[in-house]
Amino acid sequence: MDIIFKIVAIGLITCMATMIIRPVRSDFAIIVGIAGGLIIIAMIVNYFTGILTSIKDIINVTGLNTSIYTVLFKIIGVGYLLEFSAGICSETGNSGLADKILLGGKIVIMVMALPIITNILEIIMELLPT
Repeated sequence: MDIIFKIVAIGLITCMATMIIRPVRSDFAIIVGIAGGLIIIAMIVNYFTGILTSIKDIINVTGLNTSIYTVLFKIIGVGYLLEFSAGICSETGNSGLADKILLGGKIVIMVMALPIITNILEIIMELLPT
């Protein structure tokens, strides 16, 4: 729980620093914002090992096809990457570009999710009486 306070503190400090620096050097403010975001990401990387261990346990218990989980993790990763990059674009004043990134990402996520949807429909069809 202590980590959340550190994340919030770094986020607020980064936000204040960019607000102070932006009127003087807007290019440097962008770099400070990106650096703050990368510091926060570096802080949470260690938590991914615990998440992956738990998910491996779930995969072993359920016995479902591991490709479903692989696609699911790719979708989650794409979502996080999109949010981060769209946030950077918004900070630089390119909200139109941020919207295009999010739209493109949503389409990619939809295409990536099609095998999962197909698999679920196949399972449902097997359960229905013929």
